[in-house]
Amino acid sequence: MSTDTGFFGRLGLGAHRGRGWVLALTGLFAVVSVVWGLGVFQDVSESGFEDPGSESSQAMDVLQDELGHADIDIIAVFRSAEIQVDNPTFAQAVQRIADDLPEDVVADHDIYLDEELDDVERGMLVSEDMHATYMPITLTGQTHEERLHQYEEAAAALEAGPLQTHLGGPIAVEHELSATAETDIVRAELVTLPLLLLLLVLIFGGLIAGLVPLAVGGLAILGSLTVLRALTHVTEVSVFAINVATLLGLGLAIDYGLFMVSRFREELNRGRDVRDAVRRTVDTAGRTVAFSGVTVGIAFAGLLFFPQPILQSIGWGGIAVVVFDLIAALVFLPALLSVVGHRIDRMRLPLPRRTVTGTLDENAGAWARLARTVMRGPAVSLVAVLCVLVAFTSGLAATQFGSTDQRYLPTDAPSRIGTEAMEQDFPAGQVGRLHLAVVGAPAEEALEEYVERLEDLPGAVRASVERTGADVTHVEVAYQGATDDPETQRLVRDVRAEPAPDGAEETLVGGVAAMQMDNLDAIVDNAPTTIAFVIGSTLFLLFLAFGSIVLPVKAVLMGALSLGASLGVVIWGFQEGYFAALLGFEAVGTIDPTYLVLITIVSFGLAMDYELFLLSRVREEYLRSGDNTASVALGLQRTGRIITSAALLLGVVLLAMGTSGLLFLKIIGVGLAIAVLVDATLVRAIMVPATMRLLGDRNWWLPRPLRRLHDRIGISEGGEEEEAPPATVEKDRERLPAGT
Repeated sequence: MSTDTGFFGRLGLGAHRGRGWVLALTGLFAVVSVVWGLGVFQDVSESGFEDPGSESSQAMDVLQDELGHADIDIIAVFRSAEIQVDNPTFAQAVQRIADDLPEDVVADHDIYLDEELDDVERGMLVSEDMHATYMPITLTGQTHEERLHQYEEAAAALEAGPLQTHLGGPIAVEHELSATAETDIVRAELVTLPLLLLLLVLIFGGLIAGLVPLAVGGLAILGSLTVLRALTHVTEVSVFAINVATLLGLGLAIDYGLFMVSRFREELNRGRDVRDAVRRTVDTAGRTVAFSGVTVGIAFAGLLFFPQPILQSIGWGGIAVVVFDLIAALVFLPALLSVVGHRIDRMRLPLPRRTVTGTLDENAGAWARLARTVMRGPAVSLVAVLCVLVAFTSGLAATQFGSTDQRYLPTDAPSRIGTEAMEQDFPAGQVGRLHLAVVGAPAEEALEEYVERLEDLPGAVRASVERTGADVTHVEVAYQGATDDPETQRLVRDVRAEPAPDGAEETLVGGVAAMQMDNLDAIVDNAPTTIAFVIGSTLFLLFLAFGSIVLPVKAVLMGALSLGASLGVVIWGFQEGYFAALLGFEAVGTIDPTYLVLITIVSFGLAMDYELFLLSRVREEYLRSGDNTASVALGLQRTGRIITSAALLLGVVLLAMGTSGLLFLKIIGVGLAIAVLVDATLVRAIMVPATMRLLGDRNWWLPRPLRRLHDRIGISEGGEEEEAPPATVEKDRERLPAGT
């Protein structure tokens, strides 16, 4: 056995020698995280879906800077089942609310009792059945964030006493989305941790072995919140990033803990002492975990190419959380294993066999039978799985993009009820608006002619000049229908295509419908750069890990197939509504492309994660035996149970996100869980061994110049020392399936 120890081996030895200091500092960090890190919810942003450099954002910025904010932020709907709006009791309640509105929070409002309103304007504020009225409210905040923070004070002042009150509008919806996200993340983690402990105990067959990875997961949650709060002082961090980053951080940390503890127990079972087992665990499984973390970090980095703050903050948060997970897995966990030592097998459950260590007969069980079947008929297995994946991928043909609004809230959410009451009870007042900033000083006649042209466009209900300034004129174009309706999107394009009035420098079109179109354009424009970065970086990383150019290309192609199938199921289940009855939501009929981007990026990183875990063990066997077929079979047999267990644990975490009442968290959580399931079963268990059997030794082909490069900079698992005596290796090879 070679005594040469590489970087990861030295890292394991260092964690073993300094285990007391490592655990003490970890405990101190945990205390700081509880005291300071849990305050992250106070510092995060509640918005971030829009592209700040888009035309729609520029239009709203120009209007805000030159004329001030004047858009409707909150819609307060007051209803009574017994009395009508002309009843003195009803009128007095509404008037009292209007009189008591705080002037430092509410800039403007309208009520049907205002004597300055004409009959048409008053009629728009009263429901058709005369039992409800609504009050449009504009807040004083100069920025979107300030108005979001003003919402609770405004909501308290709008309590209508004897009247039923529902608050809708963009600020109310966005506030409820973020508030629900905060509570759902806490609930998901409280439910997930006990379930994960139960599964880990069953997987390892003992309480101590199950608790160790969970300790890494708990530390990951605290570390994630601390890192995210630190990031709020550097960049904008969306509240929705907390949901994604912390739950994924928990799932990955437990996955990494699972692989490390499994390898540690295996090394102990081979007769190593605790010090040598820790060193060897970090030098092999730790090396793979490090590569895995980098691949997931690369995927999160791909989100930084998109301009939307929500995607960028999830990208930065994901990178930071992955880095923390790696530190926990490669420093804290080895120190903890050094202290636990052989006690890792204490408090065993009376199970018939152990499921994730090398003590199980590798020629028996479901994975061994699957290995024999796949290796016996690789072409048939490959074609069968390809047919299934292509069938799932066909669901993408029905994709219809839309925007996140009140429909992504539960049906009983107050802000959804208030917003949708406008369409149900006030059809005359239920109109959307495009906000145009006409920059310059057009002549009055030219401006009037321009407004008339806008009003004549298909889909426009009316057009009017709302406000004028020295260099900017605010023009509104009203429309009926949802912001993501094709007719509305067509109207946005038509308005932008209209020539500016004579004397104007330019016209900028804003509003929710315009923002939705700009967001989609930004995603489409930046997708090629993101794809090139993620794929290029992943190919290079896999080249360093495997010393091959065939395996990286094959891994990326299979990852793309797995991703397409997962997204097809997401479209079928959520956009088309086939998951609605099971998961308790109403199908919107469209899907926000923001969530598809997130699922795409993260699931691709997770796919490469499992690819690394499997092929690293295959390469370890190949370096010792030189037999491709035997290495694939033994690698699958040794990792199949672990990968399946890791996928199960990560799936539990992701499905916990899917139990949220928010539709977009259901989409992300269940969508990623589907991607993990597809990749860990069809792809990793069948396609990988089938293709590697068909390619044979060509899997490891590398041109001579690249071979020299890899010899200098490549890092791969298991190539520096013998893992077990030759007799053990020969005995393992004797247990391979017949015919391999």
